[in-house]
Parts: sequence; C-alpha cells; structure tokens
Amino acid sequence: MSRKLSIILGIVGALIVILIILPFLIPVNQFRPTIEEKASAALGRKVAVGNLSFSILGGSLSAENPSIAEDPKFGQSPFFAAKSLKVGVELLPLIFSRKLNVTGITIDSPQLTLLRDAEGRWNFSSLGPSAGAPPPKQPGTSGAPAGKPQPRQPAAASGTSGAPGEFSVGKLELKDGKIVIGSTTSKKQSTYDHVNVAVSNFSMASVFPVSVSADLPGGGKFSLDGKAGPIAQADTALTPLDAKLKVSSLNLASIGILDPSLGLGGLLDLDATLRSQDGIADTKGNATLSKALLVAGGSPASVPLALDLSTRYDLRKSAGVLNPSTLKIGSAEARLNGTYQTTGDSTVLKINVDGQNMPAKDLVSFLPAIGVHMPKGATLTSGTLNTNLNLSGPTNAVVTTGNVGLFGAKLAGFDLGSKMSSISSLAGIQSGKDLEIEKLTSNVRIAPDGIKADNFLAVLPAVGNLAGGGTIDAKNNLDFKMVATLTHMSAPSMAPVSGRAGLLSKFVGGRGGCKGTTVPFLIEGTTSEPKFVPDVKGLAAGLLKSELGCTPGIPGLGSTTNQGAATKQSLPSALSGLGGLFGKKK
Repeated sequence: MSRKLSIILGIVGALIVILIILPFLIPVNQFRPTIEEKASAALGRKVAVGNLSFSILGGSLSAENPSIAEDPKFGQSPFFAAKSLKVGVELLPLIFSRKLNVTGITIDSPQLTLLRDAEGRWNFSSLGPSAGAPPPKQPGTSGAPAGKPQPRQPAAASGTSGAPGEFSVGKLELKDGKIVIGSTTSKKQSTYDHVNVAVSNFSMASVFPVSVSADLPGGGKFSLDGKAGPIAQADTALTPLDAKLKVSSLNLASIGILDPSLGLGGLLDLDATLRSQDGIADTKGNATLSKALLVAGGSPASVPLALDLSTRYDLRKSAGVLNPSTLKIGSAEARLNGTYQTTGDSTVLKINVDGQNMPAKDLVSFLPAIGVHMPKGATLTSGTLNTNLNLSGPTNAVVTTGNVGLFGAKLAGFDLGSKMSSISSLAGIQSGKDLEIEKLTSNVRIAPDGIKADNFLAVLPAVGNLAGGGTIDAKNNLDFKMVATLTHMSAPSMAPVSGRAGLLSKFVGGRGGCKGTTVPFLIEGTTSEPKFVPDVKGLAAGLLKSELGCTPGIPGLGSTTNQGAATKQSLPSALSGLGGLFGKKK
C-alpha cells in the first residue's frame, strides 16, 4: 500500500515539476510577432503587445500593455490601450506543434478614445483591413525597441493569414474599461467608466452576439444587447447591428445636450430597439425625461415628460429624421416631427411640436422647467392649451418659437383685483377669489436664458382684455408692459374717497371709470409673486383721453361744449397731478 502511494506521489510530484518548468521551456515571446501581425492585418492599424507569459493551468497567454494605434488623421495618441491582455489557447497544438489556436481573449482595464471629425466620421471607421495598403507604422509602439525597423505588415487579402474571415475567437471580453468620447473640433469630452463588453464567436466576416454595459457620465447606466456583424470593411461604423438599448438616469448636462453653465439639467431614461443596416439606423422606443430644467431661472419639473419616439439616422450623412412621435405630460399629448444634423460634437435640431386641446392642469407641474411658476396660492384647475412650436439650434442652446393659447381656464386662488389694488381703485376692476380666463394667447420665444412673449392677449370676463408683451429673464424676473381695456365696471362708490385713490377719482369723474376705458400698467416681480404697477406716463395720456370720450365732464375742465379748449389749457396740469399721485415725475 505504501509502495503504491509512493508511486502516486512520485507521479504527482513529477507533474507538478513539469507544470512549473514547462512554461519556461516554451518560448512564448516568439509568438509576439505573429500575434501583432495577425491583429494588425485584421484591424488595419498597428497593434503592439508587450512581454508575453504563459500559464499551463490557465491555458492562456498573457500580454502586457497591448495597444492599437490611432488613425493618423485623428492624432498620434493610441486609439486603444490596456493594462493587460489574456489570450486563451489550445494547449496540445501549442506544446507539440507550436501552433497558436485562440479560444478567447480577455482585456483588462482598456481605455478607448472615440473621436468624430467635422464631417461626422469616427476614428474607428477606418478599422479593418485596407485592400492593397499595409496598416500604418508607428515607431516604438511594438514589443521591439523603439528606433529599430519594424516588419512590414502584409495587406489583408483573401486566402492570407490576415484575411478578415480567418480572424475569429470563441470569446472576447473587455473588463472594467473606460471610453472617452469627443470630437476634433472641441476640447469637450465625455467619459464612460466601468465599461464591460462580451462578444461570443467573434469573426470579422459573420454575425456575432454582443453585450455592452457602462456607467454614464454624471451617473446612470447604459446597456446594449444584441447581434452585430459582419464587420463593414469600408467603414466599421456601418457594421450591421440589431440590439436592445437601455439608458437609465443619463444627466443631459453631463454630456453637453443641455448647458450646465446655466444650471440646466434633466435625467433621461430610454428603452428602445436599434437596428442599423446599410448605413441607416432606426431607433424606436420610449424615453422619459425627469427633473427637467430647460431655462435658466426655472426649477426642475416635478412631473416627467414621456416620449414615444421613432427616428431614422443616416450614418454616412450624419443626419436624422424624427418620424411622427408623441410627447406626453400626464394626459396631455403633443405631436413631434422634424430633422436633426450632427456636426462635430454638436447636434442641431429642427423640430416642430403641435399640441391641441391639451388639459392645462396636467401641464402646470412641468412649467417650472421653462421658467414659469404659478402665483403663490393659485392653481390652474381647468382649461385647455393649444400650441404650435418650432425648436431650432444646437441641443445645448435650443431656441423655441411659436404660439400658445389657453382657453376656458380657471386660475383658482388668484384675486386679480387685489393684486392690481393700486390700479383697481381708479379703474373699477372687480375683486374675486378666482380668475376666469376665456382666452389667453401669445407668441413666445423660449431660450436657455429666458422667455419673451409678444402679442400677449388675455380675455377676462370679469375685467376685460389685457394686452401687451414682455420678458421673463434668467432670474425669473417679470418685465411686462400691458394695457387693460375694461368691459365690465364696478358700481360707483358712494363713500368718500381720500388719498391717492380720491385724488385719482377726480380725474375719472368719481365713477370708477367707464366701459372701454384703457388702463396701462406694468407687471414686475416674479411669476410666483407678480406685482402690478401703474404705468404713470401711459396712464396720464391714455386714461384722460378715454375719459374725455365717455364722461359728461371732467372736474376742472368745464362742460362738454367747452372741453376742447379747456383740455388744451388744463391737460398739462392734469398730467403733472397724475405723476405726483404715484410718486413719479412725468
């Protein structure tokens, strides 16, 4: 028994010795030129690997500091570099016939730089063998010492060792990598960390399964699962792809879609299918934008914006079409369509948004994203919104122009008469806890730095018409110049009136105004705390002109038969009096 045990132990010991010694007996570095040659021919770029080592137990070759040269048109820094590369091999052919049969490749901590030029062409587009031309040579990047002549790499051709159909591997993995994306026209770059890529049955000339995952800039996750191939020889970017794409919590400011210098932002979630064939990429799916902040001076929206999208992108022209798609906020829906063009690191939009009969109350929670806040204590409880808007310009500086209309609405908890107290005392504007809005329309221009409204018209049954225009700046400040044309007046006040209101009542005959009276005023403050201020200059001229046409007489100006001459004499003093009434000079 002990003899058998001794024999077994002897055999095991011998095997251990062989396993320890064998790697030193196989000069694995002799395979380095072959590996570099085959890889360079397959990729059309100079491929370099450092020192090679061999593991019998693991059945693999390991290479230090592998790298792939950059397309010279994009610079001299490596296109790809990694900490190490492990190549799985078949042991028996390697040991007995010195033949290298690759079963798998694992790349540890790779760093990949993807650049786009001004014409929209990517630096990886030139990957792959170039017929009749050897891959570019860069001294000092191979395993041989810098300065020594490098062997000429043979052009890939059918039937040669470098032919793309002959380059295959059972499993290809990139672990914990980093991808940097940028352009040749800008220094801005986006970094994707913890990139993992898994490819099975990889071949340049066939379809292969592929899976990609990564951490997005500024947080969030990215994943792609599907099939790709065969590799397009003329332009790698045109390689067919059929995959499912998922993006979660992508910060749009972190990748330059929104301008972070203005405090803009938003988190995008995307669940879509991506099919690319013959240079045309079709994407269909659902996107959700949450915590959107699209205009400086606004605040993140408390409700998400959902988009059922369909796009077609021409990879050769770097231009795309947004097919008719649907935008949703709550139960409010709008239709989108248009085009987009990629130039360098910028994408320029030309998109139309058309929404009709949208429930206004569903949109209120999204308004802060474009710098509009409901007055404190007020709620829009009813009404419909119509809009036709055009979005144009680069994604980080989109300008939106068009028209909006609100119809049959109620702004509950907003007492316009109280807010306009300094004006209502002279104009007879009625007070009420709610504001009924028959119609509110305006032409708008929405840019990242603020909003401009022209041809603003509000028809308010309890008051009349408010017309004018103005701006909301990046700090949410209001600057509107308005005119109220009164159609419903309060009853004349019988109580004695003193102070400014009493003085002003002398100019309007003590009646609180008359139907058709126009009252100019300013809206200042913020959208959440608007302030209605009399426009003294406009009031002095406009109100007196209106009163001359609707009152039997104005105190101090005589009867109607003598008003013409009296007005010429007394108007200057009247204007001066109104100026003093509001503490301002004419």
